[in-house]
Amino acid sequence: MRVSVKEMRRVGLVGLGILGMAAGGDLQAQDQSLLYVAVQGDAQVAIVDMAELEEVARIDLQTLGFTANAKPHHVAVEADGSHWYLSLIGENRVLKFDRENRLVAQAEFEVPGMLAVHPSRDLLLVGRSMSAVSPPQRIGAITRSTMEVEEVDVFFPRPHAIAVSPDGQRVYTASLAVNQMGAVDLETLDLTLTDLEGPVHTLVQFAVSPDGSTLVGTAQLTGRLLIFDLTDPEHPALRDQVEVGRQPWHPVFGADGRTVYFGVKLDNRVVAVDVTTGEVVWSTDHPGLSAPHGAAVSPDGRFLFVSSNGPGGMAMDPEHEMHEGEEHGAMHPAETGTITVLDTSDGTVVKVLEMGTNTTGVGAASR
Repeated sequence: MRVSVKEMRRVGLVGLGILGMAAGGDLQAQDQSLLYVAVQGDAQVAIVDMAELEEVARIDLQTLGFTANAKPHHVAVEADGSHWYLSLIGENRVLKFDRENRLVAQAEFEVPGMLAVHPSRDLLLVGRSMSAVSPPQRIGAITRSTMEVEEVDVFFPRPHAIAVSPDGQRVYTASLAVNQMGAVDLETLDLTLTDLEGPVHTLVQFAVSPDGSTLVGTAQLTGRLLIFDLTDPEHPALRDQVEVGRQPWHPVFGADGRTVYFGVKLDNRVVAVDVTTGEVVWSTDHPGLSAPHGAAVSPDGRFLFVSSNGPGGMAMDPEHEMHEGEEHGAMHPAETGTITVLDTSDGTVVKVLEMGTNTTGVGAASR
């Protein structure tokens, strides 16, 4: 029997949270590819099977002792899926869960935002929330095994974007307030600053290509994808700027290592850009996209998962039955955030899943 999210809420999320934690051995087998979705407005995390394209578990943070204002924002997952991490803006906490969705540790960190797991060291890198007006001018380096926090000075206001190079040598971050970005050597903690010309871009988030040759950043205020060459990894060199629309958000590289995907928040679109040519490969709008936010690619590279904040977005009605001649994925209004699943080859929307109020960051294990 297929149960909708609305029906699950009626029967009680406490029970669902327990199911997600207790039944993890079967529910979240090691070969299962899972997407973790922060439902910020509902203080919940939804877990989606990336192969079956279905929600399989939900965690209600209030049943774990956190408040309704916990504001879960972003998720990072260890490469083997053994643990995953969640930033709570409203609680000034970063949480650590195991594969069975049991809360195993937490760390205090003022207004945490974006998260990134180091590819080889026992580190989790943490930026500050965009909602924080004047947070410390430092990023976090949390030892994952102990959840001990070390803060690293970056000397510019509102550090938000966070991405780690594939070789693990550096973490890249940037200011929301001024045109500065930094490369931190994770061995020495030395910082190299780079100034950007032009109007204030407000770099939302970074992504590094799998081969480590290219860094991309989404610019909220100028509506551009900034493409940097990393031949000298300490000094990212701006190679191209691609006009993509109003408020591009979290980027992710595809399986080919040259196509980057992201939502464009105010245009309710998802865009794919070839970072080698600087060309827009495809651009998709759809009723399921309402203020798109986070992005993740399935391990086989076939599907792109994009979260949308809502309300004002559109969602699949689980009670809606298709009629002869009706297209798959028929949509109609619902005041909820969503996960929209797209085919990476051409941007075709495959499915839309209803999530809840203000669906924000997503995370999946890199494989």
